[in-house]
Amino acid sequence: MASKAGRYTPAIILTVSLFFLWGMANNLNDILIAHFRRAFTLSDFETSFVQQAFYMGYFLLATPAAMLARRRGYKAAIVTGLTLYAIGALLFYPATHFGEYRWFLAALFVIACGLAFLETSASPLIAELGSPEGAARRLNFAQAANPLGTIFGVLVGKYFILSSFAQDDRALAAMSAAERTATLRGELASVQTPYLVIGLVVLAFAIAAALIAFPDNRKDGDAPAVPTGKALGTVLRDRTLVFAVVAQFFYVGAQVGLWSYTIRYAQVNLPGLTEQGAADYLFASLVLFGVGRFVGAAMLGKVPAPQLLVVFAGLSAALAAVAVFVGGTTGLYALVAASFFMSIQFPTIFAIGIGGLGPLKQIGASLIVMAIIGGAVLTAAMGHLSDLAGINLALLVPALAFLVVLGFGVRATGTAGNVEFAAAGH
Repeated sequence: MASKAGRYTPAIILTVSLFFLWGMANNLNDILIAHFRRAFTLSDFETSFVQQAFYMGYFLLATPAAMLARRRGYKAAIVTGLTLYAIGALLFYPATHFGEYRWFLAALFVIACGLAFLETSASPLIAELGSPEGAARRLNFAQAANPLGTIFGVLVGKYFILSSFAQDDRALAAMSAAERTATLRGELASVQTPYLVIGLVVLAFAIAAALIAFPDNRKDGDAPAVPTGKALGTVLRDRTLVFAVVAQFFYVGAQVGLWSYTIRYAQVNLPGLTEQGAADYLFASLVLFGVGRFVGAAMLGKVPAPQLLVVFAGLSAALAAVAVFVGGTTGLYALVAASFFMSIQFPTIFAIGIGGLGPLKQIGASLIVMAIIGGAVLTAAMGHLSDLAGINLALLVPALAFLVVLGFGVRATGTAGNVEFAAAGH
């Protein structure tokens, strides 16, 4: 096993980088929502199209990604994922040229299609690259790259996409129609260069992945031992997995919705705050999320995973409720603090869900990745509710979603033992 790990060291390094790359892509969306809202004069519901387009890519491609990984191996799935990611990022160039919202949504959809391949393959691959007893340690190390990517994405968005000038509505209102159009088009152009750079970097990773050796996860090096259709039917009879898919749908919806509207919430509850200033609260949320990952990993060595999930989900729900009913600075601080307790929820649900699937874990993992569509559905619900009743009340959606996760944890407490903190990194 040790020699195998040594042989595949380049593959380990590249795969760990994938956690960083998809973390960056996911949280750049939170910046784009604020940016597009102004540039295209969108309602809160219309800004949710960013997440709807993005997470639809995950939903539609997760199972095909698992099928490709099982039939053609990890390398084929990862190269495909990176190539789609790079193409989607490079599509921001023509999207900026056309200057229409739908072209940006199309580009984000392509990026997410690529991420579906990466997320479905990365965790099983990391587990295989080395000794079984060291799998949890390797996965924890890989996951550490994910919150670093999310933080980096927000920093790129804050300093290279969000503009400090055009946050003044009065200044825009005083402009002529032609000046206003030119100013907003200039803001729109600010997304072009960051995404072009990202696209070229990701394309370089795709070329590197095509050139280095990966382990072959296929049975007999050809086709999987259990046909995909039969494997899918088998895992769907596992009640723990099915509940995990439901819980993951609501968790991801809560996480994505909460972060998508953090900037909006901050500006509403702290009048006069610019988008750049509000982005600092999103940045703080992501830092707490990363810290929570490490603290949660340490606690999971002493506390059974389902029990810790119950506590963290319950506290997330309570803090979201404070944001709903208290508002102001206190509500904003509660909203930021909720990210600390969100930290372990995705990987813990993931680990509990696939814990009893044995060789069918990859198929089970693809279903949990499909549940990421919750990020589109619940974010849209929040946007619609915000347009009707205000952003504070819209946070009822994640508050209730965390209660579903709490219910999953309660059920798992009675049916599962301690589960290692070892899963994908949202």
